[in-house]
Amino acid sequence: MKKYEVMYIIRPEVEEEARKALIEEINTVFTAKDSTVENVNEWGLRELAYEIKGCHKGYYVLLNVNATVEAVDEFTRVANIKENIIRYITVAE
Repeated sequence: MKKYEVMYIIRPEVEEEARKALIEEINTVFTAKDSTVENVNEWGLRELAYEIKGCHKGYYVLLNVNATVEAVDEFTRVANIKENIIRYITVAE
């Protein structure tokens, strides 16, 4: 397993309960694939540098994970499917 930093941006109009459920679902993607989520840092609603999918603001979430390659691949697949995630990046530490 390797350490990764995962950041994703959630649409600003997503309600708090749905946002919490989405964050928990993303954490479960990693834990279901024999990985651990070490830290979840919610940066909150911030102005975007440029418009992404019609949004000028986004809710930022940063994860520090020890993950397998399979878990990172599954996160990428899920993030591409979820309409409420407008952008994401995964960086190996």
